[in-house]
Amino acid sequence: MVTVHAPAKAELVHRASELVPLLREKAPWMDDNRRIHPDVIDALTSADLLKMRVPTRYGGFESDMETVVDVIAELGRGDGSTAWTASVWAISTWMMGLFPDEVQDEVFATPDVRISGILSPGAVAVPTDGGYIINGKWSFNTGVQQSTWNTNAAVTPTEDGGMAPVMTLIRNSDLQVVDDWHTSGMRGSGSVTTIAKDLFIPKERVLQMGPVLQGQHMSKLNADSPIFKAPFMPTACATISAPALGLAMGAKDAFLERLPGRKITYTSYENQSEAPVTHLEIAEAVTKIDEVGFHAHRAARMLDTKGAAGEQWTLEERARVRLDLGAACQRAKEAVDILVGASGGSSIYRDVPIQRIQRDVQTLNLHAILHPSTNLELYGRILCGLGPNTPFV
Repeated sequence: MVTVHAPAKAELVHRASELVPLLREKAPWMDDNRRIHPDVIDALTSADLLKMRVPTRYGGFESDMETVVDVIAELGRGDGSTAWTASVWAISTWMMGLFPDEVQDEVFATPDVRISGILSPGAVAVPTDGGYIINGKWSFNTGVQQSTWNTNAAVTPTEDGGMAPVMTLIRNSDLQVVDDWHTSGMRGSGSVTTIAKDLFIPKERVLQMGPVLQGQHMSKLNADSPIFKAPFMPTACATISAPALGLAMGAKDAFLERLPGRKITYTSYENQSEAPVTHLEIAEAVTKIDEVGFHAHRAARMLDTKGAAGEQWTLEERARVRLDLGAACQRAKEAVDILVGASGGSSIYRDVPIQRIQRDVQTLNLHAILHPSTNLELYGRILCGLGPNTPFV
């Protein structure tokens, strides 16, 4: 075990920014091949950007949430699939820090280990001697083919005849992969389906999600770390708001790069940049991008502040992070749609980045946890004095 000095936020964001040209270069390949390019993984690893949520005793940084959000957003400026996959790796690595310390020792013994994860409980874990037998499948399993371990949600029978959610830790080599990620957006994330069939895992690799959702963890050595004091759902939601911010910023870059010299066909404008409608569109889009940043950073600051102080979370605060996530995705899509609408017919060609950005941001907005209306409804319920309609808050 080696403890290192964590780089400052500005340094990590700078490292991410330096990767943007590579991500943009490889984005078409990743879109076609439905996985992250090996050169991109090597670059993320060399820049130590996958260490942000690794415990310090394993050489990680235990970076605060604002750092995580800004780094992943910068990656999203280059490519949405890379940012999304990095966010899943960050969440799953953080989740690993909640498991018993001896399990962490095994996982983090592999240098630069990548851990994927899936929140939807697609399997049943039946207790047996020394552990559990797992059967089921998980769709949308981002980055699983380019990771070593997978934190997978399941349900397990309870004494009263019901089912309780659990988080399992599985070696990816023990899972069957179904190559079904043929989608319109986030294609490079490789979010395929995986299957477990009569798979035994030891009991120490299973976490009861009820206590985890309430901030009760199995790790003793991480108990005093601010990032591991944060509750699971707010941590996950704040993390995955970052790709939306990055995609919105990337759309702005893509639009402005194509703007010089472009005319508005069938009008007298030989230069689109001189048209008042363009001025209104870019200003409105930037306003919405700023709003994406507001929501993403508000959620991140709350996690950092309450984690450092060891404060308990209210139900409204938890629901507000879900609100921030939904609002970030909604505003990002609105900004991208404005810029796409101003990009002209030539923007539909596959070698024009903004069409891929639009597909990616649309995909984010359809995700069950990111879906704006679902998240806004949840927060509205709480404000109106009703209970949440989901345990994932």
